[in-house]
Amino acid sequence: MPTFTVSTDSPLSVVDVTDEVRTNLPNDADGTVTVFVRHTTAAVTVNEAESRLLGDFETALSGLVDDEGWAHDDLDGNADAHVRALLIGPSVTVPVSGGDLDLGTWQSILLVECDGPRERAIDVRS
Repeated sequence: MPTFTVSTDSPLSVVDVTDEVRTNLPNDADGTVTVFVRHTTAAVTVNEAESRLLGDFETALSGLVDDEGWAHDDLDGNADAHVRALLIGPSVTVPVSGGDLDLGTWQSILLVECDGPRERAIDVRS
């Protein structure tokens, strides 16, 4: 199973990983691919990767979930990251045809970092 890593550079960020997923597909892949992040404080989704919109996603996630006041913070101080990742989820399933992603015109696969900066492992399973 192919795996790649992504280094993030801020506590909350959205990173386009479409090209890395595409690179890790078998040449003859047909059907679907599941993209899965192996962390409880990061998530994966499909949406548009326009830079201003990525910033809007970060602003929205910050506004939806308070940074402080969570019981889990007594343990390691990152409950907000867990809650943000929980809202999005750890994986997406995308159609594949002829060894390439079959995404819509404006769709990209996005890693959502909720507790960075960190290095994240992402699995590509077809």
